[in-house]
Amino acid sequence: MTTLALPGYAQLSAADEAALTELYRRGTPANTLRAWERDLAYIAAWKMAAFGQPLAWPEDETVALRFVLDHAQELTDRPGAAQDVAMELIAIGLRRDLACPAPATLDRRIASWQAFHRMRNLVSPFSRPLVSQARQKARRANAKPRVPKSPKPVTRDVLEALIATCDATHRGLRDRAMLMLAFASGGRRRSEVTALNVEDIGRDEFVARGLVWIRLLQTKTTKKDQAPRLPLKGRAARAVVHWLEVTGLTEGPLFRPVSTADRLLSRRLAPDALRIILRHRLKLAGLPEDFASPHGLRSGFLTQAALDGAPLAAAMQLSLHRSAVQAQKYYADVEIGENPATDLLGE
Repeated sequence: MTTLALPGYAQLSAADEAALTELYRRGTPANTLRAWERDLAYIAAWKMAAFGQPLAWPEDETVALRFVLDHAQELTDRPGAAQDVAMELIAIGLRRDLACPAPATLDRRIASWQAFHRMRNLVSPFSRPLVSQARQKARRANAKPRVPKSPKPVTRDVLEALIATCDATHRGLRDRAMLMLAFASGGRRRSEVTALNVEDIGRDEFVARGLVWIRLLQTKTTKKDQAPRLPLKGRAARAVVHWLEVTGLTEGPLFRPVSTADRLLSRRLAPDALRIILRHRLKLAGLPEDFASPHGLRSGFLTQAALDGAPLAAAMQLSLHRSAVQAQKYYADVEIGENPATDLLGE
């Protein structure tokens, strides 16, 4: 079947394509862009190793199908072209081993590939029936038990132990405010916490109601034009306001590095800073450093909400989960443990 070429007047100019690409990039979160770029590097290297050719736009259906098949099988004891390509990717540091990648990893790389097609206003080959069917079969064949993003949730009792290690130094006050804000405002992601500015903290109602409003300019599920405002109450609100009062910050990054001399620096914390801070506080609290990851604050918020009997819809208003199915998993883990049917044989 031949494909009709569009006349020149119906095609985007090079300047229009560049403008479209720039618009797409500016409307996409920085973390997502970084993930796309890593995936694109992997995909480009894979195609060069498999076909000896650079990526094409739009990509051929045969290439897309081969990509799915190469990443839907265990290659350790399966010599052949797919294993040779995988070994080449391992040699240049883009692949760890010959094990079959998790379905989620394959899905993410394909999603990145599709995103670059959309950025160019092109149809992705992954929407073709044969490729879609291969993806579905690969996903079912390689399905694995769900592994939580954090070993354990940081529930209220764990958070209290972490907060107890925070003293009155700048570092201690910052860590207390960060941890309490991340948990109490709905289980914020680490990038959301470090991206906050002083201007995003509304204190107009703090004196009268003990209430602080947090503006999230951009999250994984919302964009800048949506900018949700979330309430922060009680001890968490007081910790954030105390941090601002002690430091005297009036603009710029809310949470910043602290020198070894306990001097507040002017730059923003790195996106991964919350992970380092959490590991440090876990160690000081007498817990293993790998007890929980930053996602444990998010899962801990939902788990604690379930333990306290808060309605799922109310918790989701703060966590900003788009999928009730995803958020419900934390509630289900709590509810099944309290199910009276588990006590049929008594103590």
